[in-house]
Amino acid sequence: MEAALMQPAAAATPVRWRCVGDASLAGHGQQRLAGVVRLGVARRAASGAVRASSSSSRLLGPVRALVSEERGEDAAAGERAAAGGEEEEEGAVRLFVGLPADAVVSDGRGVSRPRAVSAALRALKLLGVDGVELPVSWAVVQPGSGGWFEWAGYRTVASMVRDAGLDLRVSLRTDGDALPEWVADAADADPDVLFTDRSGHRRVGCLSFAVDELPVLVGKSPLQAYEAFFRSFADEFEDFLGSTITDVTVSLGPNGELQYPSYPPGNQGSHGYAGIGEFQCYDKYMLARLKRHAESSGQPLWGLSGPHDGPRYDESPESSGFFREPGGSWKSAYGEFFLSWYAGELLGHGDRVLAAASRALGGKPVALSAKVPLLRGPSPVDATAGLHGGYGPVAEMFARHGCAVIASGVEAQPDAAAVERLARIKAACAEHGARLAAESAPLAAAHDGAGSAAGGVWLSAGRTRPCQFTYQRMGAEFFSPAHWPLFVRFVRALECPEEAHEDDLPASADGGERLTVPSAAAAAPQGEATREEHTV
Repeated sequence: MEAALMQPAAAATPVRWRCVGDASLAGHGQQRLAGVVRLGVARRAASGAVRASSSSSRLLGPVRALVSEERGEDAAAGERAAAGGEEEEEGAVRLFVGLPADAVVSDGRGVSRPRAVSAALRALKLLGVDGVELPVSWAVVQPGSGGWFEWAGYRTVASMVRDAGLDLRVSLRTDGDALPEWVADAADADPDVLFTDRSGHRRVGCLSFAVDELPVLVGKSPLQAYEAFFRSFADEFEDFLGSTITDVTVSLGPNGELQYPSYPPGNQGSHGYAGIGEFQCYDKYMLARLKRHAESSGQPLWGLSGPHDGPRYDESPESSGFFREPGGSWKSAYGEFFLSWYAGELLGHGDRVLAAASRALGGKPVALSAKVPLLRGPSPVDATAGLHGGYGPVAEMFARHGCAVIASGVEAQPDAAAVERLARIKAACAEHGARLAAESAPLAAAHDGAGSAAGGVWLSAGRTRPCQFTYQRMGAEFFSPAHWPLFVRFVRALECPEEAHEDDLPASADGGERLTVPSAAAAAPQGEATREEHTV
């Protein structure tokens, strides 16, 4: 594989595999490997490409995460009785891995490093991964404001995934750097189409929810533009839907998540700041909506602006006049009025976009999904992000559109606050009948030297289980000797949470064969970065 995608150290020790064939797997139809599984040693071809040899005698089957039953039989019987006697089915979690964000070149007509991507797909298939996730950039697909879309590069990737025997989850991105240049030009002409904080800072790449239905994009509304993008995808990939493409995820806000960009400019929603964030309601379109809402509520003075004592990005709740306890105005009648309106605007946006996606994909044999943030911190962080009402209203809205809730940013070892937040999302999905999925933080297994998955949370007993887990994201570090063995153990932990440990790396019975990680040291001389482009 090529250095641009996979770059382990030259002296990396090959990863040894041992097949796990315990009773728990056998009881669910899993078979012990009879032969040798080999991804092969990456070698440099005459053309400069690197490909993995495939001399495996048998493939590992798709990952099926067996749910461990930690509660007693009495508790289980009680749950079945409360549910009207329904038997709880043994669940299975489909495991996806995110493809590189730049898998398709910027003009949309070619694939970056196709041989490396193809080899990576074969490696994931041999490991037992169910599928991959492909981020699709609106900016790449529709570079101009007309009705022309360029799908050639993405179709090539879909064909590669199909040929590898994997499923494909497509993420249709309409946020951040996925905004086309013609949309950015409209924002330059009218900066108020972007979210704005109290200091007047515009959030590049974040269209205000207040302009969803306004003709601010060359005579079209953002919703009309989104739906045209979704429909073009559905038409172009008709022959892949339901076979290779099984899931479609749509973006609902910054980083694809249903939230306001309440974090500091330049932070991009990471958890590298300690403050509670700011409200994003100061563009003229949001202020106009606030004014109308206040007038219709009989409180016109409440609609003149956002909270006068609203928080700054780096403030703690104790230092914020709005969120201070006790005496903060968020607990007043005005505070409840504002926070309810603010959260309602977020829900309204999500409802409109999911309705557009449902119209475009209606009747297609694919599962619809969208992301919600896994926020950390006190409840004021929820409020500035627009989730003042909690996850219940969000889950209800998703369920109404038949859309799965993807909890985004799950760590390999969630801390106590994250575990509690995950439990809230699960409870909301269970209450409203929404399907649940999850997406990891970048290279989550690398954050946990033991290689344990987030299985303690997501594979615990209960009526609500994730339908899928997406591990983010493939690239040079993903295949490095520091990370790849951890990911292998991650997969084994999903297959058999109670038995997997650091030696659970399958190999032949005699231990003489090994599954090796493709090495970029064999792909290119030291310091040489190889980039290959396949144009269709």
